[in-house]
Amino acid sequence: MSRTSLPLNAIHAFLVTARHLNLTHAARELCLTQGAVSRKITSLEQWLGVTLFDRHARGLRLTPQGAALLPDLRAGFEQMVQASEKIRRTQSSIRLKAPTCAMRWLVPRLMALEHQRPDLHVALTTTLDHASQLENFDAAIVYGKPHPQGITLFRESLTPVMAANLPLPASPAALEALTFLHPTADTRDWLCWLQAQQVTPVMKRNQHFSTMDLAISAAIQGFGVAIADSNLVESDIASGRLIKPFAGEVMTGAVYSLLQRPARDAPPFLAELVAWLCRDQKVTQSPLSAGLA
Repeated sequence: MSRTSLPLNAIHAFLVTARHLNLTHAARELCLTQGAVSRKITSLEQWLGVTLFDRHARGLRLTPQGAALLPDLRAGFEQMVQASEKIRRTQSSIRLKAPTCAMRWLVPRLMALEHQRPDLHVALTTTLDHASQLENFDAAIVYGKPHPQGITLFRESLTPVMAANLPLPASPAALEALTFLHPTADTRDWLCWLQAQQVTPVMKRNQHFSTMDLAISAAIQGFGVAIADSNLVESDIASGRLIKPFAGEVMTGAVYSLLQRPARDAPPFLAELVAWLCRDQKVTQSPLSAGLA
C-alpha cells in the first residue's frame, strides 16, 4: 500500500474496534464479518508498521502504540465528519411539492431565489392531487380550504383573461362571441364569475382543460377567453401576454396554503425558503402552524 494513501476505512474500523475492544461488537456496528474487521486492522498495522492490539482469550487490548495513536486519530476522524456534515448541510436539498396549477406563480419565485442563493437547492415535484399533504416532503403548497396547519400564500380570485390581439368584448354579456376556456371538465369557475356579474351569456363554444395552467396557455395563444386566478397570471398581464377585459374579480374561498415540517425536523434553509415565498404576499398563519414551526 502506498504511504501516501491514507487508509480511511481501516482507520474507521480501528476506531470502532478500539471503542468496543471486541471484534464481534465492532463487526456488528460496521456491518462486516469479524474476519473483514480483523483484516482491516491488520492492513492498518502494516501501513503504520506497529501493532495496535494485543489479542487474548477475553478479547482485545490496545498496545501502548495503539493507545497513543487513538486520541489523535479519533480527533482527526471526528473533524473530517464535522467538516463533511457542514458541507452536506449547506448543500442540502429542500423537497417541495406543489400543484401544477401553482407553477406560474411559483417557478419565477424559485428562479429568483436560486439567482440570489445558488447554494440553496429546491427539488420541486408537481402533483394534480390537491388533497395531498407533506408525506416525504419538507414543504408543500396545497390548494383548497384554508389549512389549519398552513400559511395562506394567497386567496383564489377569478377573472377573465385573453390575448390582447382578440376583439375586446364591450361587456360581460358579449363574451358569448368568444370561446370559453375552462380550467376543469365542468363550467363551475366561469359560472361563479358570470353570476357575480349578474349576466348569463350563452356559452356557445367551450374548450375544457385538466388544469388552469393549460387553460391560461391556450388563452395566451389566442384560442379564447379563460377564467383564471389573478394571482397566477400576474406576470402574463405585466408582460402584455394577457389582458383583463373586465376589472371584476370573484373570491372563491379557496386558498393556496404552504405547509412545512416542524423546525426540529426541518432541513437547512427551509425557513429561508418559506420567508421568500411569503414575501410581498398578504399571508396569514394559523396558530397551529405558528406552534409547529
